[in-house]
Order: sequence, then C-alpha cells, then structure tokens
Amino acid sequence: MQGAPFVALRNVTRQWHGRGGVADVSLEVGKGDFVSILGPSGCGKSTLLRIIAGLETPQSGTVHISGRDETHVQASRRGLSMVFQSYALFPHLTVRENVLFGMRVRRAPAREREAKLAEATAMLGLEGLERRKPSQLSGGQRQRVALARAVVSGHPLCLMDEPLSNLDAKLRHSVRRDIKALQRRLGLTVIYVTHDQTEAMSLSDTIVLMREGRVEQIGSPQALYAAPETIFAAEFVGEPPMAMVDGAALGAPDTWVGIRPEHLSVATEGKADLIGLVREVEYLGAETHIVVDHDAARGLIVSATGHADWRPGQTIELTLPAKHRVLFDADTGRNKKDPQQNCGASHRQTEPRDSHTAHHPQSVTD
Repeated sequence: MQGAPFVALRNVTRQWHGRGGVADVSLEVGKGDFVSILGPSGCGKSTLLRIIAGLETPQSGTVHISGRDETHVQASRRGLSMVFQSYALFPHLTVRENVLFGMRVRRAPAREREAKLAEATAMLGLEGLERRKPSQLSGGQRQRVALARAVVSGHPLCLMDEPLSNLDAKLRHSVRRDIKALQRRLGLTVIYVTHDQTEAMSLSDTIVLMREGRVEQIGSPQALYAAPETIFAAEFVGEPPMAMVDGAALGAPDTWVGIRPEHLSVATEGKADLIGLVREVEYLGAETHIVVDHDAARGLIVSATGHADWRPGQTIELTLPAKHRVLFDADTGRNKKDPQQNCGASHRQTEPRDSHTAHHPQSVTD
C-alpha cells in the first residue's frame, strides 16, 4: 500500500455482553483496492462492515475514511454506497426509479441523472429494462440494479455484504465478473463481505480472514493459499482445503504437516510417504478427487488430472513432496514459517498406520 490508507480501522471493538461482534480489529485499505472480509458465519465480518458504514458504533477504536475520523459520523454523511444481500430495492418503483432514487433525494440536475442512468444501465446490461418493476426481474437482474444504484451515487467507497448469496451458481459467476469489471473501470474502493472463499480468492487484491471476532490473517489470495499462517487458515482457504497430517507419521514429531491436494501424488512402488485406503472417488470432468482415509491425517484428497481409475477400498500409496509441505506447530497451530525444516523428507511409511487415531490439530484464536 502506497501513501496513507483510504480506510483505516484502529483497534475496533463492538460486542454484545462481551460476546460476538469484533474485538480489537485493525485494518488498512488502500484507495482503489478490492478487499474481501472472509470467514465462517458468526465470525464478525458483517459487524465490521456495519461499523465502516456507520450502522454500528464501536465501543472502542476509531474509523477513518479518506483521512477523516468518521467513528461517530452518521451513515448518510460518510460518502459511501452499499450493496446488500437482499438487493434492498423498492418493489413499487421501476428499475429507472430505483437506480435514480438517491440522486433524486440529493436533487441532482435532471441532465446529470439521465447521463448517469444511461451509463450505469449500459455498463450492467440493463438496457430495455428501465420500466420494469423488481418483481419482473430475475435475481441476477435485481442484483445488477442494486449495483447500478451504487454506481450512480458517485461515491468512491462501496461496501458489499454477501451480495451474491441469493443467486444460483451460474449467476454468481456471471455477476462476480460484473462486480470486478465495474470496480476496475470506475476505480472504486470495494470492501466485500463473504463466507465463500472462491468469491474472495477470485475477486480480491487482499483477503481479511476472520475467526471468532478477530483477524486470523491478512494477505493476498496467493499468500493465504500458499502460506497460511495458521491451521484454521489452511483448512478454510482452498477447495478442497489443505490436508493435515500428524508429523510423527512423516518423521516430524510435534508438528502438523499441511499439503494441498494438487501436490499430493500417487507414489511409485516402495517410495510412499503414506499408505491409505481410497474412501471416495469424485469425477469432475477436468479432474478427479480421490478421497483417502489414513488414521494419522485429515482431509487427504488427491487431485488428479482427468479421469483416475481408482475404486473405494483400494490401497493407495502417496507421495508428499518436501518442498510443498507447510509445517505447523502442534501446540500453537501456527505456521513454523520454514517449509523445508526437518519435515521428514527421507521418512517413508511402509505400512498403513492403524495403531492409534491422530489428534485433531489445534488452531489459535488470537
């Protein structure tokens, strides 16, 4: 980030009876950045967005937008737009009236309103729909109307609260592209809340991963995927997520070893790091996911190109390349930072382990 942040949160806390919400969260967003706030339900991501919007007031900490302290400024005076999950369209107004509602309230000149309307409808593929009511539109069209309303506001900061969760998979993909193209074209600063890590990975310059009201990790999609700082981050980001193996099975005691599905491979005879049993085979066209059971591991999935001829119940030998292993401390759940350190590359398991059940990895909460 170059220069002063466009949006800055400093040690923000907002909870109810000491629970929920967010606790001591700090965040900086550069002008023109696309930042996703990602996490499971109840982690505080929507609360954080409402604090930025001015719909919630923090109990402590500050919110700065464009260099100004906006912590106690009303939402209507913060100079931002919002796109909601529920579209928030007026059912009795046409597309045209919904898009221009805010401009009419501000008494913008008629010529300016018409120019903005034409630009927004063309940009979002809404031409010819201006006289329809929301009930006459598909879900994707309604969400585009909500986006058009944000566009005509002219505000440089746009907050989006799970705007695609009501759409089917095909529409989500289409509107996701619209949002990214819109953000780039207009140079908007977007803060986007989602529980869908695929959305966050595909849209964002930066991802803020939250857990239980606190920030777990902040970084680029590439950083969260390749170098997760905690076991929680490793298992939340990625589809399928990173597998976790008890380091004792790989010659690395007191460690959990993480590895991505695309880095697992079927071993040549006698050179297996792990020997497990095939539980499921999921053919997805371009690739096949081979789900493997091993009592020292969780989430073992081999991602093989095209069709892979495996059957449930078969024994499978796996190789875990040392250079792709990510090590986590067994006590703290935090990344040991050096994926090359003593990760048991020379250790080979010749038989499946069935003498004990692996302990679940521990993840940090702060």
